[in-house]
Amino acid sequence: MEHMASVVPLMYKKSDYLKLCDEIWEHNWRYYVANDPGISDYEFDFLLKNLQDIERQHPEWVFPGSPTQRVGEQASGAFVTQRHAVPMLSLANSYSQEEIIQFMARVEKQLGRKVVCYEIEPKFDGIAISIRYEQGYLVRAVTRGDGEEGEVVTANVRTIASLPLKLRGDFPDVFEVRGEVFMPKAVFHELNQLYQEEGRAPFANPRNAAGGSLKLLDPKQVARRKLAVTCYHAVEGLQLGSQYKMLQKIKEFGLPVIGDAAQCKTFDELWDFAQKIGQQRDQLPYEIDGVVIKVDDQHQQQELGVTGKNVRWAIAYKYAPMQVETIISEITVQVGRTGVLTPVAELKPVFLAGSTIARATLHNEEELMRKDIRVHDHVLIEKGGDVIPKVVKVLLDKRTPASHPWHMPTHCPVCDTPVQRLPDEVAVRCPNHTGCPAQSLRRLIHFASKGGMDIEHLGEKVVTQLVEKGFIRTFSDFFRLNEEQLEQLKHFKEKSIHNLLHAIHESKHVPLDRFMMALGIPHIGAETAYVLAQSIGSLDKLRIMTEEQFMELSGIGPKMAESLVTFFATPEHLAEINQMLDLGVKPYVEEKQMIAHHAFEGKIFVLTGTLEHYGRDQASSLIKERGGKVSGSVSKQTDYVLVGKDAGSKHDKALQLGVRVLSEKEFVDML
Repeated sequence: MEHMASVVPLMYKKSDYLKLCDEIWEHNWRYYVANDPGISDYEFDFLLKNLQDIERQHPEWVFPGSPTQRVGEQASGAFVTQRHAVPMLSLANSYSQEEIIQFMARVEKQLGRKVVCYEIEPKFDGIAISIRYEQGYLVRAVTRGDGEEGEVVTANVRTIASLPLKLRGDFPDVFEVRGEVFMPKAVFHELNQLYQEEGRAPFANPRNAAGGSLKLLDPKQVARRKLAVTCYHAVEGLQLGSQYKMLQKIKEFGLPVIGDAAQCKTFDELWDFAQKIGQQRDQLPYEIDGVVIKVDDQHQQQELGVTGKNVRWAIAYKYAPMQVETIISEITVQVGRTGVLTPVAELKPVFLAGSTIARATLHNEEELMRKDIRVHDHVLIEKGGDVIPKVVKVLLDKRTPASHPWHMPTHCPVCDTPVQRLPDEVAVRCPNHTGCPAQSLRRLIHFASKGGMDIEHLGEKVVTQLVEKGFIRTFSDFFRLNEEQLEQLKHFKEKSIHNLLHAIHESKHVPLDRFMMALGIPHIGAETAYVLAQSIGSLDKLRIMTEEQFMELSGIGPKMAESLVTFFATPEHLAEINQMLDLGVKPYVEEKQMIAHHAFEGKIFVLTGTLEHYGRDQASSLIKERGGKVSGSVSKQTDYVLVGKDAGSKHDKALQLGVRVLSEKEFVDML
């Protein structure tokens, strides 16, 4: 290819410069949004280079709407928050025809008349965003946050190639649009492949990857993630009376509106459209998890209004988790950090919901027997919560004579120690806690993981390499790692070494509850660690408390109290903690902003199942901020059991004990 030389006239007017900006934006729109490029990539790069040369000659002309200003030069220090002028409300969910019919009946009852038309569109599985334009130029982008207030991520959103920094056509002076930032499937797979090569934990799904990318502090890194956006609703500057017409106008302004939308007058039309989109779901280049059904008439939308944090004029219909058929080629055993043996189905690799699945946990031997899962069985698998692969059922009509039952081994598959099963437990354990290499490795992996010290760039593969090379044997060894050792790791170059050493240094300032979780104290989960940290306030006090003192704290039972005293009385544990403190680790207690006099104050919650709007940690934090407590088990002292999808035995126990069960909607209303 010939060298690209610019052709910039010596005498160039500002009007010519602005015209060139508009020309480049037009080509950008045709390429990314209209999917109809008018010129070649080479010609586009040529125009962009001319623009850059002009701006070098006339830096005083450069303005935020220039195509060269998409990626900022400076990394921001942190994200500030901004209150939404119009709250970003959520949608109620439905999962069946009956629930959609009930929604339509409810809407028409509230209006007192028939709804003439509904608008329906794909529901993207991404990160909600509000984008504001003034005088046609993008000035601010804010995440949903809690619906009332979100984080300002303007610099990062500006890096999205399909999003114009300048609107097209006859736009209003002030225009604010809501949309969804997402990561295309192909980009997600590339990113995860890179992470795996570097030994870092891959993202669970494209939504998590998009959310993580939006929170990066350097816009140049965000640009490399190749995020995309789709816009679906204008909250300021555009009132056309129809939701469907609004979408068309948003397109005319040059904003990406991805996927089909339709106007429907009957339930049958809505259902047929939802099913058509659902059938295409696996072939789409992006993740959707359902469709959104909206009252098309915007005057009727205003009349219907909102309830709590949900709009009354729209509902999401969520598709059932995608399932695929595959074969269990083998059942292996994974030995965890506490010695628990977990059976794992080794599957014939199959593509499901955005990733290739080759393994699925089978939990325990009782689960295998209950579902009658055997080696060589044909099975259906799905992703629980669209994240964790699980075997749903065996296809008994396809069972062959080659299928045979599986039983838990009598000895640990790693250290050959005879396994144990305690009378009151389902779990089978390897009792060789100090000498089993698998347990030691898992403890080290857990220590560095998100559930522990949360050391970035220190995923399972990296920890495994460090153990194999003899560089780490104990927790404190992580804080002794140096450049010479890391240079010997596969795929580790200068930048990777610098990033990891920096992450290890940053992790030394750690909340006390997370430090306790990283230590892996038996019977102490995240909620208990939080209670202990908040109640006791320091590691020094924790180490000298008695069983009786621990049991005076809410939610701490005899088994937990005994475990804590035993752990802190073990010389090896104390020596290891002291070494970490000497190496600069400083556990601290986070001060939480409490909301006083809330209905949750003093109430004990138990969470079970998958919530739609909140992760487990987020829901727990909301409860604690309002003075409530979260426990891991249901008892007569429990006030509420918050139940999500696929709730387990905790739901049954709550009903048995007469404990009040909350749906997610009831929980949100109480919030």
